[in-house]
Amino acid sequence: MGSLARYIALRAALIVPSVLILYTIVFVVLRVIPGDPVLAVLGTKSVPPEELERIRERLGLDKPLYQQYIEYLMGVLRLDFGESMVYTGRPVWNDIADRFPATLELAVFGFLASVVLGLASGVAAVKGRGPIRALANFYAVTGYTLFIPWIGLILIYVFAVNPILPFRLPVGGRISPEVGLREVTGLYIVDSIITGNIPALIDVLAHLVLPSVTLGIVLGSAYARLVRSHLREVLASEIVAGYRARGIPEILLLRHALRNTMVPIVTYMGLQFAILLGGAVLTETTFSWPGLGTLLLERIELRDYTAIQGVVIFFAFMIGLVSLVVDVIYALLDPRIRY
Repeated sequence: MGSLARYIALRAALIVPSVLILYTIVFVVLRVIPGDPVLAVLGTKSVPPEELERIRERLGLDKPLYQQYIEYLMGVLRLDFGESMVYTGRPVWNDIADRFPATLELAVFGFLASVVLGLASGVAAVKGRGPIRALANFYAVTGYTLFIPWIGLILIYVFAVNPILPFRLPVGGRISPEVGLREVTGLYIVDSIITGNIPALIDVLAHLVLPSVTLGIVLGSAYARLVRSHLREVLASEIVAGYRARGIPEILLLRHALRNTMVPIVTYMGLQFAILLGGAVLTETTFSWPGLGTLLLERIELRDYTAIQGVVIFFAFMIGLVSLVVDVIYALLDPRIRY
């Protein structure tokens, strides 16, 4: 147990330099971009010089860069991500807390869609026949190259615009305006279950279908390649050949082979979920999903330094945390890992 604790502590310590490097890059890039961030926030150039100086002083932009860097970093250590430059007096943490549940919900359902689609396609690429096998292999090779907004627009046309279908799926937001829901956790699925609001639950799930499937189609191909590769290797092994010679049913052999391929797949699942938390920007934009991705884009347009830095640091920390959990699970699943 002591060695495992040391392993966890070592992996956790590696999160710190990752966050610092990313924060440093964002800090430098924001400040080398041409233009005055205060004027960008105000949206006008006709501001008296003394008023500009007063605003810069209030925001701390009049201080030397190294002092801005250190002061913001010290604030982050106290879980203080600063105040928005756009919305005076509003803590950035409040914006993150408001938007994170939407991103988490989309990441979870996008993750589930990618795993189901990837595992099914991987098995079909090995055990399928005819056009099904060919299609599964084609998807495994090309799926990851698909452009998320393009896939999203196709799904929107097919399931929300196409007049042939007898139903329409919502294409924007998390819940319909006419559907009432009392927020408890910010996770609409959980809130609708807690409050027993079945109409809200159905509506929220309907809003999740298209963005989740879009993510699942693009990200599931990586699982398909992993399953296809490891499944072929296991099924071609001498142990499986011996079981097959003894008359063991093929379905049992397939289940045994899938179990043996789970270690690398579980590892990739964790990494993929971390990527989903920080990389669903295109999907959120395509489907007007009010998550951290759209928040980041909004604040980039407004040159809101503190909000951009806060969101990026939060993303980096969450990715590092998920990666830590994956490393620990991997170490527990695979006895060859030494800690």
